[in-house]
Amino acid sequence: MTLTFEVDPAVDQSLTDGVLALWADVSNAGGAVGFVPPVTADEIRPSLLKHLAAVVQGTTRLLVGRDEDGEVAATAFFAFNTHRLMTHWVWLYTVMVHPKHQGKGYGLDLMAAVERAARTAPGFEGVEAIRLGVRGGTGVDSFYARAGYKEVGRVPGAIRVAPGDDRDDITMLLRLT
Repeated sequence: MTLTFEVDPAVDQSLTDGVLALWADVSNAGGAVGFVPPVTADEIRPSLLKHLAAVVQGTTRLLVGRDEDGEVAATAFFAFNTHRLMTHWVWLYTVMVHPKHQGKGYGLDLMAAVERAARTAPGFEGVEAIRLGVRGGTGVDSFYARAGYKEVGRVPGAIRVAPGDDRDDITMLLRLT
């Protein structure tokens, strides 16, 4: 089994519901994607709607991975820089693989699809690097390192998960050139 990836799928109710369910399931399984469990889909919905509005506006691109049943199983959002001195790299965020698919190699498949999209998809011309932020203390930085990303910065204690539980904000970079 493998995932099928698509850049910029049609933003409709089915996609919205699929990404929302994925985001809630990943968050509640302990994934570091902007929320701390327990979280409901209703709490996530405003963040997702902002992401999707940016997709519709063209300032953000969405990569979706679907499983063999056609369900949303993985996502990654690319945000383009609007500052004229930074248009040569994109931010990658809300990178998720559904917990039921973890351990199958889908995470590395997703990261390979991210790199492929940034190198070849229309609209990514001139992109020379992908940058992402990682919540420290989760071990996910070693996953991104296996995918070729290098740590290029760290802000100690920048992410407050809970009172007394501050995590580093780690910046990682994948050069495409």
